[in-house]
Amino acid sequence: MNLTGATINFMGDSITAFSEEGKLSYVDVMVKEYGLKKANNYAIGGSRLAKQKNGYLDWDCCARIHDMDKDADAVVIWAGTNDCSSGDAPLGSPADRTPATFWGACHYIMNAVMNDFAGKPILVISPMHCGTELNYNECSSAPLTVYRDILMAVAEYYALPVLDMYAESLLQPANETCRERLMPDSLHPNDAGHTMIAHRVAHALEEL
Repeated sequence: MNLTGATINFMGDSITAFSEEGKLSYVDVMVKEYGLKKANNYAIGGSRLAKQKNGYLDWDCCARIHDMDKDADAVVIWAGTNDCSSGDAPLGSPADRTPATFWGACHYIMNAVMNDFAGKPILVISPMHCGTELNYNECSSAPLTVYRDILMAVAEYYALPVLDMYAESLLQPANETCRERLMPDSLHPNDAGHTMIAHRVAHALEEL
């Protein structure tokens, strides 16, 4: 797709909502460098894909997915990290179709965007490496790689393209230099990290 003059919806968590430095997110960089007409940023820090059992920070993407601008030219969905690090929804099974489990939430969200944006570019982004991924919260059901694999499996079911940022983000906080220069808190990219992400997301959209 041609990004110049395009309106794009972005759904996700804090990585999409803002920079670790509190300045530009990759969404803002895309507007500036690629000439988007408008970026509708529906991301909320702490958001999860699945609905949470205890209601704590219950800003799940399923509850917001139908609120996006239906006239947008494309959609980007990037979440899942918080489901692993601090979520209490179970993984569930591939047959699930409700927001109550991670499997079900992935199906619910991707089916929803297929209904609302059929024929338009839809890009799913996998969670990327973070400093806490090997020490996931006791409420979580599995390591981050499991959540990433489920997200990618559901995207494949709906024939939606995936930008696998876990494998190809160029951001790995386990590397000290990378962490210091690009994501100082081991989770949220700084402005330089967001600029890198913007280029990856823009390139992926341009290929659709």
